[in-house]
Amino acid sequence: MNLKMTAAAICAAGLVSLSGCASIVGDTDQQITINSTPSQADLVITDETNQEVFQGETPTTVTLTKADGSYFGGKDYSVTLSKDGYESRAITISSSPNGWYIGGNILFGGLIGWLIVDPLTGAMYTLSPDEINGNLGESVAQREGSQELNLVLLKDVPDNLRDDMQLLGQM
Repeated sequence: MNLKMTAAAICAAGLVSLSGCASIVGDTDQQITINSTPSQADLVITDETNQEVFQGETPTTVTLTKADGSYFGGKDYSVTLSKDGYESRAITISSSPNGWYIGGNILFGGLIGWLIVDPLTGAMYTLSPDEINGNLGESVAQREGSQELNLVLLKDVPDNLRDDMQLLGQM
């Protein structure tokens, strides 16, 4: 009976040493919540290769892959928020090794988890930030059909709206 328990313990220790801690605890994907002020802004997410991975409208939650599929290949993303009459905003989402990869493999996973399993699965990464609250600022242009006039400095008008500007008169 004692021999069977010892064999079971050795098998369990062997299985743990062949796995990576981040791969056991973490996922290969991560959900990112994206909000904007004002809401219903257009949203485009591109990865580090400029490949568009998502297009939609705020508020939303998207699931992004944490690794690019290569050995030690974490993914980075660029989130662009835009809305007519407001200045566009670009926010970067970056991947970095998480605590389970760094500390967990020291305690449990060993070199196999640290150098093989976790880098190949991508579970070793955490995307940051995991929540974006983009503020597009105050409206910088008059909206069609609106009876209000907003005065702004020329430098504060987005480039894509400058072509629609008209000179009203000189004082």
